[in-house]
Amino acid sequence: MQLVVGRIGRAHGVVGEATIEVRTDNPEQRFSAGNKLTLENGQQLIIKSSRWHNQVLLLAFEGITDRNQIEKLRDQLISAEVDTKDLAPGEYHYQQLIGSNVFLQSGENLGAVSEIVALPGQDLLGVDYQGRQLLIPMVKAIIKSIDIENKKIVVDPPKGLLDVAL
Repeated sequence: MQLVVGRIGRAHGVVGEATIEVRTDNPEQRFSAGNKLTLENGQQLIIKSSRWHNQVLLLAFEGITDRNQIEKLRDQLISAEVDTKDLAPGEYHYQQLIGSNVFLQSGENLGAVSEIVALPGQDLLGVDYQGRQLLIPMVKAIIKSIDIENKKIVVDPPKGLLDVAL
């Protein structure tokens, strides 16, 4: 399964390295030399080298030799093939939640997950509800079940959490 693992930032230096906004929990595995990445436009890139510099990931790609070529790729999301079969029961990648329908325990459909908002304290499910966005904390007390195969999430929000939207 192709999952977004980062975003290409600005060029670094003159030899065609790119700063990478990391969006994966395992950058050492996803961004090792020889791995293939796919850009939003479908273009494939092969990682030539990977290194950390002042807590910023820098990647060089085969066939890219100067900063001007990197600048043309700037701000594009990059995806990698990720094996989801290795996940333990109950584990999932956040991107697998996108498009899932969110239901109250009563069965009412709140809408589909459009994004995951990553915050320091807890992450939030961004759910499209009648043209507005609901933000539902991703905590065990609220998220009752997640069914990746059927793209279904059941929630039990505390009284008042969704009152403004509903």
